[in-house]
Parts: sequence; C-alpha cells; structure tokens
Amino acid sequence: MQVISASRSEWIAPFTGLQPGQFRKLVRVMAQRGGEAIADGRPGRPWRLTLPDRVLLVATYWRTNLTMRQIGPLFGVSHSAAHRVVDSLGPLLALAPVRRRRVDQVAIVDGTLVPTRDHRIAERSKNYRYSTNLQVAIDADTRLVIATGDPQPGNRNDRTVYRDSGIADALAGRPVMADGGYRGNPDVIMPYRKRAKDVALPDWQEDLNTVHRKVRARVEHALARMKTYKILRDYRRAGHTLATTASGIAFLHNLAITG
Repeated sequence: MQVISASRSEWIAPFTGLQPGQFRKLVRVMAQRGGEAIADGRPGRPWRLTLPDRVLLVATYWRTNLTMRQIGPLFGVSHSAAHRVVDSLGPLLALAPVRRRRVDQVAIVDGTLVPTRDHRIAERSKNYRYSTNLQVAIDADTRLVIATGDPQPGNRNDRTVYRDSGIADALAGRPVMADGGYRGNPDVIMPYRKRAKDVALPDWQEDLNTVHRKVRARVEHALARMKTYKILRDYRRAGHTLATTASGIAFLHNLAITG
C-alpha cells in the first residue's frame, strides 16, 4: 500500500521543500535528463513507481534521512527497490554546470562539515565527529548555488580544501569572497586582519570588513537552507555518493528560490 504519492499535492511541500509548480518543473527536467528511460537497473523491467513518485522518493529521502526500510513502505515498494531509485535517479538531480555568467559576477564560498559514517573519506573534525568538508559557492547577487566541491576529510582546513576539492577551478576567473580561513589563496577576497594584537585597523578597513561580513553571510544562509535536507546532518551512504547528493540538494535549493 502506497502512503505518499506525488499525485497528492499536499505531500510535496513538506517532503521536498518545493511548491507543486516547482516540483512539476523538476519532474520535467528529470524526464529531459533521461529519468523515464531508466528501467529498474535491469533491461525490460519497468519501474513500479511513476517518474514523479520516484523523484518524490529521492527528495523525501534527502529531506527526512529515513532509512531505506522506512522509505520503501511509504511508497509501497521494497527497501531494495527504494535503494535502486535513489542510486539511479539521485545523480540526475545534480546541479548543472554554469554555462554563462556576468562579467561582474561575484561568488561567495564557504565550507561546512557533513557528518559522514564512511570513514574511508571522513576524519574526526572539530565537531568531534567523523565528517567531511563540503565547499559550496553561491552567486552573491542571486544567492543561487553555482558550484559544490568534492568532499574532503573533515580535519582539513578550508584553505587547502578550497584547492583540493576542485571548487577553485570551477570559480577561476571571477571574484571570490570568503572568510579569513582561506589565507594562502591570493585570488580570494578576505577581510582585513590586524597586523598586531594591540593595533587597531584604520576606520576604512573596519568599514570594508563590516560590508564584507554582511555580504558573506549570504552563503551561510544558503548552507543553512541546504541543511534542511537532513541527510547532510548524518550521511549514512557510501562516501563517494556525497558529491552528487550535495549537488542535487543544491539544485533543489536553487529551484525553490527561482521557482
């Protein structure tokens, strides 16, 4: 018996963070990316769930972080079928690369720790849990996520993860704002620092730091919205799938903003 279905619009907003119209747009994008052509992992065997229901299943899984044995019965399928849905459809939700950008586009980058149970990629970090460092960049004007980096061990600092995760290459050629933890990356705009503990900054530098903090806070707001998808608060899947999951959540975040 199927409990949750995309045919009932009241289920969409609480389990996806999207309005029904936005969800329909998402389903159309998944169809264009090949979502209809996938046949349950085995040729000749169709999916039991329709494409809208499968998209809803993936979004519900990310939103609630329920186990597969809990998600499956909600959609009237086995836990193994639910697992195949997430494995096949999740990567199709990944954020599309930015093809065009304004010449004056400013990006803001920041890192967040994602508790990750796969110790092959995670390390014990400052939150005392095995985590990965996920770098996220947004457009300072539109606040849309424009890039996510490949997750790195959580005991590495932002300045090295910025380079190693590949997000520095994705943002190459544009102004990038960040906090003071990105020292050593000359292409990143950071706030002014005191040269000595007892020496105050000039007023004009303090004023610029105030503006910098207000603008940079936008990426922290974006990270907070992304973490309403509870899977980023306790990632139980294989570590190599975190990159596509984070990218897919970024895509849902953008869709919720743009409509």
